[in-house]
Amino acid sequence: MTAEGNPALATTNEESWHGIVLRTLRRNEVRLVPYVPDRVLTPLIAGLHADPYFSTFATAREEEAVGILSGAWMGGARGAMLMQTSGFATLANVLASLVVPCQIPLVMFVSERGTLGEFNYGQSLVCRTMRPVLDSLAMEHHTMTRLDELEFTVDRSIKQAVATQAPVALILSPLLTGGKVFEK
Repeated sequence: MTAEGNPALATTNEESWHGIVLRTLRRNEVRLVPYVPDRVLTPLIAGLHADPYFSTFATAREEEAVGILSGAWMGGARGAMLMQTSGFATLANVLASLVVPCQIPLVMFVSERGTLGEFNYGQSLVCRTMRPVLDSLAMEHHTMTRLDELEFTVDRSIKQAVATQAPVALILSPLLTGGKVFEK
């Protein structure tokens, strides 16, 4: 996708949202990054694959990524997962039965769909229920809308997750990423 089609890609890699996330993951020694493929996350995924510091790979489902990261944490490694809003609908059980009670500092980056011009009603339903589910699990979550706040929030969220052994969801708003471009 070109910068012309997506304003979030118009900046250089270091000042882009995905460049900031890469730099912050590295600074916090987050090396393992499984993901479920997503168009909005494509520049971040490409950056992860291009950097030999990171071990990154696609998973079939979000629950698989959670299981991998839970085992990695128990083995002494830090990780984060990437997914889109619709994938969150499959996670309530694994979050409530594994991540929260076992105090796994799961870091989730969620590209937000279901808002700001979304055409898919299913995406909209999950988007409206995601934050209430996170709240009911007492999970920290932040919606990232501004580039100037991104590095601070991601950095402090990772540090807090590790220090308190509690999960965090970083929701990447279309206001930050440019969202999914719907072409005719």
